[in-house]
Order: sequence, then structure tokens, then C-alpha cells
Amino acid sequence: MKPPLPEPDRLKSILDTVVEEVREAAPRLHAEAVAEAEAQGHPAPRKGDFDRFGIAVFTRDGDLVSAGNAGTAFPIQSISKVFALEVALEALGERLWTRIGREPSGDPFNSIIDLERCKGVPRNPFINAGALVVCDVLVGLGPASRPNDHVVDFVKRQIGEERIAIDEEVEASDRKGGDLNRSLMLMAKHHGNLRHEVEAVMDAYVRQCAVALDCRGLAKAGRFLMHDDPQESRERGMAASARARRILAVMMLCGLYDGAGDFAYRVGLPAKSGVGGGILAVAPHRASIAVWSPALDAMGNSRLGVLGLESLARRTDWSVFGAARD
Repeated sequence: MKPPLPEPDRLKSILDTVVEEVREAAPRLHAEAVAEAEAQGHPAPRKGDFDRFGIAVFTRDGDLVSAGNAGTAFPIQSISKVFALEVALEALGERLWTRIGREPSGDPFNSIIDLERCKGVPRNPFINAGALVVCDVLVGLGPASRPNDHVVDFVKRQIGEERIAIDEEVEASDRKGGDLNRSLMLMAKHHGNLRHEVEAVMDAYVRQCAVALDCRGLAKAGRFLMHDDPQESRERGMAASARARRILAVMMLCGLYDGAGDFAYRVGLPAKSGVGGGILAVAPHRASIAVWSPALDAMGNSRLGVLGLESLARRTDWSVFGAARD
């Protein structure tokens, strides 16, 4: 029996309340962030980043409901790793896991130490080393509309658009400042876990990170992870459901880096964040959810985004750990 969904009008009321709650909390969160920055000797965060918050929910019934700054586009950055993982799993199946682990890293997302310790096998596909190995797989899959556009093409299909925006400034910046990522690839290559040229993999990686979506587009792009979409079942077969379950498991364990445990405790939904301020979360068999706010915490997760998802989960009683209310 499918779990019940709020009617669209009721869901819209919930989202409006979430936005109101987040905006009321924003001054307090900004003050806390300023205090943290001062204690650590870092620059103070911009107050304007705490003034923007958007949320969108795409339900299994095909309803798209949004509130706040849900129409503001942003680069999805590391959220793209979810879509890359789906494409790679569809192509390689379980063989993919011979090259990448499925465990939380306990190290920063761009650390090279664990990659050396594990002889070139990244701990999971959502840290940078793992995402780069996934991109190495994608580069070897043959031509998309362009050789590095497998993720771009996948997102287009999910949201039903012929074209999607690419943030060219982000793409150029990530390529220019990508020396640490190149170091990760060279370490993987040294251990035989990178098959293609470093720059070819870099091109694919920065391209997918520069995909720009608003909350509505991101929520639609994540609909395949509900593994309850009749259209998906017709188009891609029942194996898509099995892949979604595996991806959701990795999202729950690793999707918010060192904030994954706290997020699971507070929200109880699989999710993946990006330094563009977005978070994609999934309530299995119910909805795909996207939030955005550019103010980040020390782990690179959106401060207001996490709070908004916590509020939504509480008001809808959506959690993979079971309902809190009868």
C-alpha cells in the first residue's frame, strides 16, 4: 500500500510555513555563523546569503509544488554526483563497486590521504576522488551529445527539457582551480584506477558540476530516485528501482559528508548537497525534494537548506526511519 501524500493545496501550505520558519530563524543562524567564523579566524559570512531560501517538491503523482526563492537557478555542483552514479551504475551494474567503495570517509571531501591509504580506491562515489573515478567510467562510455555530456543529457531527460543552462563561469573556475582534483586522479591512476587522460576526466567533471537548475528543476531531476514513477518503470525497466535503492543508501551514509549523521538524525531522508547551496533529498515512494540557500556551514552544506528539510520532514512525517505520529 502506497503511503499517503498531502493534497497539492495542503502541501503548498506546508511549504509556505517552512519558508516562514526558515526566514524567522535566519538572523539567529547568521549570528551563529559569524561567531563561528570569528572564533576560527575566518571571514564573516555575508548576511545576504541568509536572506534567500527556496524549496520545491515533486510528488509521485506528478505534482510540482514550490515556495520561496524556488525559481532562482544555481550550479548544482556535487549534487551532480548522484546523476553520474546513476549513469555509471546503469552501464556497469555491480562491477562499478570494484573501483569505488560505499563507506563514509571520515575525511574532508577533497582529501588525498584516504585515497593513498586505500591504494587508489575511493571510499565512496560522493567524495571528490570517488566522483572522479565515476567520471572516468562515463568518459569511457562513448559519445553523448558531447563526450563529456552524459550527466547533462540525463538531467535533460529527467526534467523534459531540450536544453539546460551551464554556468560557464563556474565551469571555467573549477577547471582552473582543479589542481587538487588532478592530484586525486593522478593518485588513482598510479594505482591503476583511472583509465583515461586526466584532462578528459576533468572536462566531464567540471561540466556536470556547472549544470545550473532552480529548485523546481532539481526536484524533477531527482524523480527517478523515488523508484515509484510509472513513467520511469516503462522507460527504463525494473532494474531502475534496484539502482535507486542502492543510490539512496549511499546518499544516506555519505551525501552530506561529515554532516551526514547529524542530517540523518534531524531529517531522516537520503540527500546530497552541493557547495552551490542546493540539497536534493528523497522521500522514497513519496517525493523528490530540492532546497537552496547559499549560506554554507563548515562542512559545505546549506545551513538554511538543512533547517528547511528538517521542518518539512517534521510537518509531513516523512522519514525512512518510520513515522513519528500514528
